[in-house]
Amino acid sequence: MSKVQIKVMDNGPLRVTGEVEVIDADGNKFETKQAFSLCRCGMSQNLPFCDGTHKGQFESCVRAKKVLDEE
Repeated sequence: MSKVQIKVMDNGPLRVTGEVEVIDADGNKFETKQAFSLCRCGMSQNLPFCDGTHKGQFESCVRAKKVLDEE
């Protein structure tokens, strides 16, 4: 399996790249590609995937906390 990366996009979705399965609460698999976007705003008509509905209506700029290396 290839390395999976999830990138938090400013004012937008979670961009997922790599081989990953998305499964609903009943265990059913969603069809995915090698790269896709998951909705964070809840406005998409194609949940759990982003359809761009958020543009101009959703603000969120998340940043990871920097961790100091322990020596």
